[in-house]
Amino acid sequence: VQLQASGGGLVQAGGSLRLSCAASGHTFSNYYMGWFRQAPGTEREFVAVINWRRGWTTSADSVKGRFTISRDTAKNTVYLQMNSLKPEDTAVYYCAATEGGYYTDSKLYSYWGQGTLVTVSS
Repeated sequence: VQLQASGGGLVQAGGSLRLSCAASGHTFSNYYMGWFRQAPGTEREFVAVINWRRGWTTSADSVKGRFTISRDTAKNTVYLQMNSLKPEDTAVYYCAATEGGYYTDSKLYSYWGQGTLVTVSS
């Protein structure tokens, strides 16, 4: 399984970005795809997760109403649409995959992309 995250960048507070995670090397119908983030000096934090087959999602309270996770099964890609960005959203964002469930614990994810940096200026 290979995961390639992209779409990060510098944006002003209140702006939007869309992250992409291109997945390859496996059939993902039984997988759950998650987004995590890690700011300097902090632990990796759960952001959102989606069930590949059904499209059902769950997300962290800190991003509810602002971030939306989705997937395009034809393109084997998972997205994280981030709106109303805040400086505290600044972090490296990682996509990850697990066969287990709607896990919020990063240790339960088997596969990881390389991360993409999101910087939100005030």
